[in-house]
Amino acid sequence: MPGLPAIPVVLSTSSVYPERTTDAFAAAARLGYDGLEVMVYTDPVSQSGDALARLVDYHQVPVLAVHAPGLLLTQLVWGREPWAKLVRAKELAERLGAKTIVVHPPFRWQREYTRGFEEGIRRMAEETDVTFAVENMFPIRAGATEVSGYAPHWDPIRLDVPNVTLDLSHTAASASDAIEMANDLGARLSHIHLADGTGVSSGPVPDEHLVPGRGKQPCAELLRGVAATGYRGMVVAEVNTRRAATAEDRLADLAETLSFARTHLSSVPVI
Repeated sequence: MPGLPAIPVVLSTSSVYPERTTDAFAAAARLGYDGLEVMVYTDPVSQSGDALARLVDYHQVPVLAVHAPGLLLTQLVWGREPWAKLVRAKELAERLGAKTIVVHPPFRWQREYTRGFEEGIRRMAEETDVTFAVENMFPIRAGATEVSGYAPHWDPIRLDVPNVTLDLSHTAASASDAIEMANDLGARLSHIHLADGTGVSSGPVPDEHLVPGRGKQPCAELLRGVAATGYRGMVVAEVNTRRAATAEDRLADLAETLSFARTHLSSVPVI
């Protein structure tokens, strides 16, 4: 596989859902993405280092990141114990040569996990070369009421963790300023999920994961900013293509996202 650019543009396997992990490899190879972020979920292929390694060899597309199972629908993937899930994610990442593991903050009801989360993440990070990057999430708002399902907080700026994933659909859902959040994170910003959102932070589905440029997030500004300031993480296309009428329409959305990322990452002249 060829060498990677300074800021690789990577496809999340979640971007082809409801298609499978194998389809994401085919899409990434066809469109020319620099690699994949594997979302570990109920698809057995997403959980298997051997199966994923075979797909890497066949398509010649590396796995550069692993998204640990942290969604409600993945609560039973790799058992119930959250630290055991992160150990499995670390082993999978090391098996595949991935650089980053995306981690959600604990759900509020995971009280023991919450109490030791920040210290545990720092300790695990010291035991491997793989980066654990805690992702910004969002509360649900109904009028003046705000309810967060995450603890210690949905906003990793408030957490004492060394590395953070900044998700631009989640900044829209939380009504956060994405540029301000990136600036506040500074060197802790190590991973980016590229998507868009309208900023409507209430309702049943505030987390939209639109193709960048179709919402109101400063996606282009953020990409140009990180390209100009020495960011050495990756940019991961994590967009929702579930409403695509055909497979070709889905590929068109993924191609548009890739083009958007590369255009704005390369718009800053190299000095």
